[in-house]
Amino acid sequence: MTNRKKISLSRSQDIPFDKLVMSERNVRHVRAGISIEELAEDIARRTLLQSLSVRPVTDDDGKETGRHEIQAGGRRYRALEYLVKEKRLAKNAAIPCVIREDGLLEEDSLAENVQRINLHPLDQFRAFQTLSEKGLSVEDIAARFFVTAKIVRQRLKLASVSPKLLDLYAEEELTLEQLMAFSVTDDQARQEQVWDSVRQAYNQEPYYIRRLLTEDTVRVTDKRVRFVGLEAYEAAGGVVMRDLFSQVDEGWLQDVALLEKLVATGLEAERDAIVDEGWKWIEVAVDFPYGHTIGLERISGEVEPLSDEETAWQDALRNELAGIEEHYFVDQDEDLPEEVDKRLGEIEAELEAFDNRPVLYAPDDIAKAGVFISLESDGSVRIERGFVKPEDQEQDDDTVDPDQSGDPQTGDEADDDENAPNTAIDGLDEPDDIRVKPLSDRLILELTAYRTLALRNALAGDPDIAFLAALHVLVLQSFYHFGSGSCLQITFKSSGFSVQPPDLNDSPAASDIAARHENWERQMPGDPDHLWAALCEMDTDSRMALFAHCVSLTLYAVSEPWNRHSDAVRHADILADVLKLDMATSGWKPTADNYLSRVPKNRILEAVTEALGTETAQRIDHLKKGGMVREAEQLLNDTGWVPEPLRTPELQSVAEDEPDDGPSEPVATAAE
Repeated sequence: MTNRKKISLSRSQDIPFDKLVMSERNVRHVRAGISIEELAEDIARRTLLQSLSVRPVTDDDGKETGRHEIQAGGRRYRALEYLVKEKRLAKNAAIPCVIREDGLLEEDSLAENVQRINLHPLDQFRAFQTLSEKGLSVEDIAARFFVTAKIVRQRLKLASVSPKLLDLYAEEELTLEQLMAFSVTDDQARQEQVWDSVRQAYNQEPYYIRRLLTEDTVRVTDKRVRFVGLEAYEAAGGVVMRDLFSQVDEGWLQDVALLEKLVATGLEAERDAIVDEGWKWIEVAVDFPYGHTIGLERISGEVEPLSDEETAWQDALRNELAGIEEHYFVDQDEDLPEEVDKRLGEIEAELEAFDNRPVLYAPDDIAKAGVFISLESDGSVRIERGFVKPEDQEQDDDTVDPDQSGDPQTGDEADDDENAPNTAIDGLDEPDDIRVKPLSDRLILELTAYRTLALRNALAGDPDIAFLAALHVLVLQSFYHFGSGSCLQITFKSSGFSVQPPDLNDSPAASDIAARHENWERQMPGDPDHLWAALCEMDTDSRMALFAHCVSLTLYAVSEPWNRHSDAVRHADILADVLKLDMATSGWKPTADNYLSRVPKNRILEAVTEALGTETAQRIDHLKKGGMVREAEQLLNDTGWVPEPLRTPELQSVAEDEPDDGPSEPVATAAE
C-alpha cells in the first residue's frame, strides 16, 4: 500500500481590519450577485460566516510589513468596510482570516471562485420551507435574504409540490419550468396523476401540464368570475388556484359548480329586480349566441324626460365641459392638471348618465314583450328589454271580421261579378238611393299596373327620393318585425351564423354593431306608419349613416365548405378592398383558441416567419406543439399578422410590394 503524504492546512488568525488591504491581483473584477450593502446587512445580522483568505504583504526586501492583502473574499471585505464607514464596526475589529503563503495568489483567487458550487434550487426551496415552519413569516424571510416577498412565496409554492416530483426534479428528470407548472395546484395526488399521464407522452411542455391541471377550472378573467367577484366566491368556500410564476397573476377557480351556482343566483336576482315591471317573459343566460334577436321585433320605448332642474344641470355641465376644452385643449400635447383631469372625468360621467336614462315602455307593449338578461365580457349585466316574439306579434295583425262575406284574401263581395252590366253607364239614370258599385278588382289591377310603371319611371328620375324609399323599406324590416309598409319589393335578410367562434359575441365588431343598432333604435318612432315622416325630417348625413347601418346588417361573407367559391365571397373581397378592411386593426389577434392550436406546426412557423422573419421562427422551431403555440401567441401578439382567409387581397399585394426593411415588420396585413 502506497503511503500518501499528509497535508497541512493553512493557518488561521484574527487580523485587525485596519491591517487588511484589497489585492489588485484578485481575479474577481466584475460585480455580480447581491449588493455590498445587502451583504453588509447580512454580516451585521449573522456576523461573518466565512473567513477571508489573505497573504502577508512584504517590502522590497521580502520582509513582512504586518499588513495582509486579500486574495479571496473581496466582497466580504467591502461589506466590512461599509460597516466601518457606517461606524457599526470598529476599525481594528478582529477579522477571521486564513493565511496563505505558498503558491500563486491569482491561482488561489481563481480556485476560490471556480470551485464554488451554487446551492441547488431545491435546497433553497426546502430551506425556505423549514424557516417558514419554524415561524418566520414570508416578509421576515424576504428581509433576511434580500429578496422580494413574491420570490419567497414562489419558493414555498415549489417546495409544496409532491415529494415524488421534487425528487424527480433533483434527479433532473423534471425541469424547473415543469415543476413551476405543477405548482398551480396544491393537490399533490392530482400532480402525480398528471405526471403519470404525460411522462410517456409526446407533449410534456409546461404549457400542456398546466392545461391538464386546470382543464376542469375557470380562469379568474372569465366573465362569470368578474360578475360574481373573487371575494364572494372565496367567502362561499371556493378555492382559487394561483400561478405565482405568471406575469399576469393568473388564477383558476377550482369549484366550477359553486361558481355556476353563484352566477345563477346573481342572474336570478337581476331577474327578480325587473320582474315587477310586468314583462311577458324574461330569459336569463350567461351568454346568448350572436344574432339571438334576429326575427324579433324591438319595441321602441321613450327615454324618461328630464325635469327642469335636470335640464338646467345638464346645460351647466356642457358649458363647463366646453370651457375646459377651450382653455386646455388648444395645445393637444399639453397635460391637464390633475384636478382638472379629475373634474373632466366627473363631468363626462354625469353627462353619460343623462344619455343613458331609463327607457319607459307602454303597459300594453310590456304585456306582450320580453327581456334578455346576460353578461357582458367585463362581467357587467346586460339587460335587453322590449323584444316581441313572432307568435305574440301576430296577435296584433288585423284579423278578418267573421261576419264579413266574401273572400278574406281580397275583400271581394260575394255578388261582385266583373262581367255584370254596370247600370250606372250608357246614360241611364239610377235612383239616388242606389249605391254606386266599386270598381272591379280586375280593373283596379290594370289601372295600378299603369301607375306602377309611371312611379318607377318617376322614381328613376329622382335619386334622392329613390334613396329615401330604399332607406324606408330597409329600416322597416330592420327595426319593425312586420315592417311591410312599403311598395318597394326589396327583401331584407340578416342571417345568423351556423358557427359560434370563440368570443364572437364579445368581439369589438359585435359590440360596435350592437351599440349602433340600439342608438338608432331609440330614434325610431313607435308606429311604423310615422317612419316616412321621421326619415324626411332627418338630415342627409343621418340618412346616409342609417342606410349604411341597415345595408351592413344584410352582409354575409362566411366561406362555407359547400359553397366556398361563391360569388358572394368574391364580392366580399371586393368590398374589403374598397373599405380598406384590416382585420388586425379591427381587433383580431391570433391566439391558441382561435387559430394557433388548431393548425399544424408548419403553419405556426409560417405565421411567425411572415410576421417577424426566418430568424425568429428558427428560435421556436425546435419546440413541441404546446410550447410552440404558447411562444407564437406571445410573438405574434402585436405584429398585426392575420391568416390568409382574413386578409384583404389588394392590401396584401401592396404590402408585399413594399421594400423589406427588416424582419420585425409584418408583411401579411393591410397597410396603414
